[in-house]
Amino acid sequence: MAKDKVSAEWGDLLFDDADMQERLPKPTYHELMRVIRDGKPLDLDIANEVAHAMKEWALEKGATHFTHWFQPLTGITSEKHDSFLTPNGNGTILMAFSGKELVQGESDASSFPNGGLRATFEARGYTVWDPMSPVFIKDEVLCIPTAFISYTGEALDKKTPLLRSQNALEVQAKRVLALFGRTPNRVTTTIGPEQEYFLIREEDYKARPDLILCGRTLFGCPPAKGQELEEHYFGAIRPTVNEFMKELDDELWKLGIPAKTKHNEVAPCQHELAPVFEDGSTAIDDNLITMEKMKLLASHHGLVCLQHEKPFEYVNGSGKHNNWSIAADGRNLLEPGPHPEDNLQFLLFLSFLISAVDEHADLLRMSVASAGNDHRLGANEAPPAIVSVFLGDALSPVVEALIAKQHAEAAEAERMDLGIPQLPAILRDNTDRNRTSPFAFTGNKFEFRMPGSRQNLSDPNVVLNTAVAEQCERFVDYVAERSDEDFLTVTMRFIRHTFRDHQRVIFDGNGYSAEWEEEAAARGLPNIKTTPDALGALMDADNITFLSKYGVLNEAECHARYVAKAEQYAKLINIEANTMCHMARHLYLPALASYSADLATGVATKAELGIVARAEKELIERLTAGIDAIYGLTADLEDVATNASGKSNPTEQDALCRDEVIPAMEALRGAVDEMESICGADYWPVPTYNDMLFYI
Repeated sequence: MAKDKVSAEWGDLLFDDADMQERLPKPTYHELMRVIRDGKPLDLDIANEVAHAMKEWALEKGATHFTHWFQPLTGITSEKHDSFLTPNGNGTILMAFSGKELVQGESDASSFPNGGLRATFEARGYTVWDPMSPVFIKDEVLCIPTAFISYTGEALDKKTPLLRSQNALEVQAKRVLALFGRTPNRVTTTIGPEQEYFLIREEDYKARPDLILCGRTLFGCPPAKGQELEEHYFGAIRPTVNEFMKELDDELWKLGIPAKTKHNEVAPCQHELAPVFEDGSTAIDDNLITMEKMKLLASHHGLVCLQHEKPFEYVNGSGKHNNWSIAADGRNLLEPGPHPEDNLQFLLFLSFLISAVDEHADLLRMSVASAGNDHRLGANEAPPAIVSVFLGDALSPVVEALIAKQHAEAAEAERMDLGIPQLPAILRDNTDRNRTSPFAFTGNKFEFRMPGSRQNLSDPNVVLNTAVAEQCERFVDYVAERSDEDFLTVTMRFIRHTFRDHQRVIFDGNGYSAEWEEEAAARGLPNIKTTPDALGALMDADNITFLSKYGVLNEAECHARYVAKAEQYAKLINIEANTMCHMARHLYLPALASYSADLATGVATKAELGIVARAEKELIERLTAGIDAIYGLTADLEDVATNASGKSNPTEQDALCRDEVIPAMEALRGAVDEMESICGADYWPVPTYNDMLFYI
């Protein structure tokens, strides 16, 4: 019965290809497919027919409104709801939806982060339907995925550059495949985002201003038990959490989101959801919907879903692994095939990825930079801030042998002939995984492990797609310049030289070790540890030229994204600093003063009886010293935070946040956490880590 229920409800709230074929006239359907597949302009008459079919379908599903669902530079999604209702003039109404309303909407472009592209008095921006992303119903609203652009045409969102980068990669990859005699209709990226998150009790969440305002705990001494027993990972799921997961699966499946795997993660209260791979932009859309559904549905079970990269110190934070591959008409180009020519193609695309990562490591690091993610990267729970590539026992010997023009012994001692045209028979999944590697080959895809859990994955995929497109073009030009030589010979030379020139980025060892930092520095690999240091890559002239060349981001759009990201970093740090000061003054200091006063009263009472009360006196002295320290450190934090927020230049703001505000925050936290360890439990004003992480 469960199978029948899932099959019956699968995609029920998704206006998918089957719905379009059923509800659209055949000529209209085929014309729409040409728009989606070939980029043909959408005729308004066709748009009107599509809009009518969508509206009728939505009304049957109980929808009353529609919205253009888009992804501004905040990184989350935005929507404005309009009803289908249209007054008829005679006391009745029509439920109408036009092609114009489907194709284009208008939003205030100055009220979202825009990096200076739009002034406050220049408000107009447009949302434009993305027909490649399926329309869906959420909370009785027809949601139309759209791009968001300014009145003058600049991208103000995450989706537009992603679609541009996918187009650039498709164009260049088709040129490469043509050299192999292949002419696919479509070349697409495929993405499978693994979403990590925490679930805590709603009552604990409501009692912590830092969780409410910042999404993470700004204070908290170590719990008596953390993750050291390693029993939570893949352990039995709490009944309450399991009920949440069941409801989440049901809701996602109705939206056609292929939620596949769910389990407990390493840290207590931490969990993960992984879907089946989808087309790149669709996978990112679906991940954003998933994140929203997680937050909404958790409340049905008395829980709160935390998607911050580091909600709790002392236990692992949450990431979102970006599993990336490239496919031609559904055939994975990173899947080693059974024939020599397939292996040649595989090795070529493998070389593209390695050189792309090496040459654009700064942009990849920038793409995952945020105030929250800085807590994860390099903290021995996530990949280091050094970008490197893991190939494993199966591929590393092949690469090394190619560079040396030698034979290789691969995994399981299988002899590999690296001559031409005889190429190695490379097997998938015959190598281990490396969780310390930022960019790891895992059999038939690459896993980019650096993104944080609440990140919109468009940013890293924009960089990755464009960087691989560049490598594709470079190879085509290389072959063209050597047209008088044999294709196999030229291709193998290109592969060998690419591996040789970018061998420094290949590392199969322990990325957490101090030795790797030293070795990476000797190799010349960048180690960019903080967001202010990483964001500068967006302003680098060579990077702007690179992104502009492929029509992904022009100079103004790069600058706007730099400003938006820099401002967001400073604002987040300022909010955290203000929250810490508020909690210190209004929660911790009064609680500690009350506890120490009660102790002092007890000491005085005992003194009247001739009792010394040495322990209580020492405790009062420690509490008094702690109160004084917290009071002074709170004032210090207020001063540096006010100074940083008063700067008009975002670069200067970010530098002050990194160098002055964050150290002041850490000092205040240390003083408060020390007091938590000695304060009476009845006096402590907020739930502790022991309370929040270990509930029934």
